[in-house]
Amino acid sequence: MKCTRIALEAEVEKYEVGKNMEDGFELLSDVVTKGWIVTDSLVRIKRENGSVVCPYINTRRGRTFIGEGDYVVRDIDGTKHVCGEDKIFSRYQKVE
Repeated sequence: MKCTRIALEAEVEKYEVGKNMEDGFELLSDVVTKGWIVTDSLVRIKRENGSVVCPYINTRRGRTFIGEGDYVVRDIDGTKHVCGEDKIFSRYQKVE
């Protein structure tokens, strides 16, 4: 069966550190040792204590880590997800 996405208004913002767009942070060392993801382009924040953390959002599939240049999307129903800057505007149109 082929389907198309149903039009759904969403807030789309390029991720910025310090704007509370994420749901939490995970130590980079834990992301590397516990995860099955490529970590090369993840946003990395160095804390005062020297630890390095990566921001994420919670989805129904688990944590999605935010990469450099990614956008955080909030659907009208409150669902949040991450979309790369390479695909964001092929999936979302700007509303005037």
